Amino acid sequence: MTDSSTPSAPASPAAPLVLKPLGFQDPFRWLASGMRDLLAAPGIAAFYGVCFWVMALLLGWVFRSSPEYTMSLASGCLLVGPFLAMGLYETSRRREAGLQPALGESITCWDSHMGSMGMLVLVLIVLELLWGRASLVVFAVFFNTGMPSTTGVMQAVFNPQNWQFVVVYLMVGGVFAALVFASTVVSIPMILDRDTDALTAGLSSMRVVLENPGVMLLWGALITLLVLLSLLPWGAGLLVVGPLLGHASWHAYRAAIAKPVTPPSAA
Repeated sequence: MTDSSTPSAPASPAAPLVLKPLGFQDPFRWLASGMRDLLAAPGIAAFYGVCFWVMALLLGWVFRSSPEYTMSLASGCLLVGPFLAMGLYETSRRREAGLQPALGESITCWDSHMGSMGMLVLVLIVLELLWGRASLVVFAVFFNTGMPSTTGVMQAVFNPQNWQFVVVYLMVGGVFAALVFASTVVSIPMILDRDTDALTAGLSSMRVVLENPGVMLLWGALITLLVLLSLLPWGAGLLVVGPLLGHASWHAYRAAIAKPVTPPSAA
């Protein structure tokens, strides 16, 4: 007999992958569905919201006081962030299955996917390190006085005379941000749902982006806008925006990749 407190077993990773077409109204539907999940399990959302907020506060404090350690802490956040996001996906998955969400289940849902998650996190950290190295190269090309201080970085970014530096810096950052977004937009919920490997999940995520570039560009823009707005009042908006985007990302995965068809069992 199946335990009613446990979601159904993940789909077989060998099940054929069928991508569904997406429309420009879909990202707004994902946000609406994410809000319903958040309101249905406010305690779980509050737990993860506090985690995201604390991470943002730590990053901001380190950037202001010791900017040379910012990249190291950002790597740590990349290590923890996907596991936090998976907890939110598990909450949405349990609600989808008609089960009661549980904080304990969401915290430990990754333990059976450690190999795939570890590989995916490793790829994210490598991309983040390459991103940081590329940023240093851009600074070295435009400034011959060494890496500026935190104040110097802000002055360089907001100085109209440095518009060429700003354009190149944003272009380089945009390339790496696009790679991270494309490889993770549906890969983590896919690992949770299908128990697939990191490479298959990452490539499938990129397929979703390549086949729906306009919709995914809109989704990425909405994520960026909401995150930026959430950072304004001391990052406190992350208490809501973090869980909201986590739940919405599960619904983005469900909308982009069809559920595998389970063959009927023999009588």
